Amino acid sequence: MDIKEIMERSKNIRAAYHQLEKQHHGIEWTVEEDALAFLTDAGLIGRHTMSQQERWPASNTGTELEHKLGECVWWLAVLADRMDIDLEEATEKFLKKTENLLRG
Repeated sequence: MDIKEIMERSKNIRAAYHQLEKQHHGIEWTVEEDALAFLTDAGLIGRHTMSQQERWPASNTGTELEHKLGECVWWLAVLADRMDIDLEEATEKFLKKTENLLRG
């Protein structure tokens, strides 16, 4: 799967969630609410990582960790789309800049 496919599928899933939000709350989540949801899921990755490394007791760690990692990739695609940022370009710029810094 390439980043363009990730972006397209993520947009479609987010559109479906927007419909559920309208049903349940009358309006779609804001970009800020999406960012907070991403941060919550990122925090859960930390907790499940601790569990995987036997530093925190939790059940279903392997399954949940894999799910949350995938979900965070999805959230990043959603956030990039909602903020008009080309995720592929942003990632390429980051990688190139970091590689150049480390070659020093």
